[in-house]
Amino acid sequence: MLDSLLVPTAIVALAEIGDKTQLLALILAARFRKPWPIIAGIVVATLANHAAAGAVGAWFSTFFSDAMLHWILAASFTATALWTLVPDKMDDDEASTARKYGPFVTTLITFFIAEIGDKTQVATVMLAAQYPDLWLVIIGTTLGMLIANVPVVLAGNFAADKLPLTLIRRLAATAFVVLAVVAVYKAMQISGWV
Repeated sequence: MLDSLLVPTAIVALAEIGDKTQLLALILAARFRKPWPIIAGIVVATLANHAAAGAVGAWFSTFFSDAMLHWILAASFTATALWTLVPDKMDDDEASTARKYGPFVTTLITFFIAEIGDKTQVATVMLAAQYPDLWLVIIGTTLGMLIANVPVVLAGNFAADKLPLTLIRRLAATAFVVLAVVAVYKAMQISGWV
C-alpha cells in the first residue's frame, strides 16, 4: 500500500526536474513574486490533472489481463524513460496567459494545460494502472510535483543552478527503466515463464 504513495512521489519528483512545468514555475515566480498563490495553483491544478489521469489509468487497467497490462506498462515505462532524457521548453502560449490573470488563476490554468500529455501525466496514468490505491497514487504524483516545483518557486533559479539537469534526467530515466523491468518480470511471472 505504501508503494502506491512512495513510488509515484519519487518517480514524478525526478521526472519533473527540468520539465516545462518547472520552467513555468520559475517564470511565474519571477513574474509575480508571490510564492504562496503560485504554490496553491500548482496543488489544485496537479490534483485535478492527475486525478483525471489516474482515473484513466485505473479504467484502462480493467480492459487487460494482468500479464498484458504489465507488458503494456513495461513498454510505456521504457518510452517514458527515453522521453525523460529529452529537455523540455516552455511554449509561448503558456507565458502569455500570465498577463491576463493573477498568480493563482494563472498558475492553475497554465499548470493544468501544461500537464496535458506531459510525461508526468503519462506517468500518472501508468502508475494508476499498476498500483491498486488510486488516491495514494494521485497524492504521490502531486507530492512529486510539489517536491520538484516548490523549491523553484521559493528559491528562483537557485535549484537549477546547483543541480546538473543531465544527471537528474538520467536518474529519472533509470527509475522508469527499473519500473519497466519490474513490469516485465511481473508479466513473466503471471504468464508462468518464471
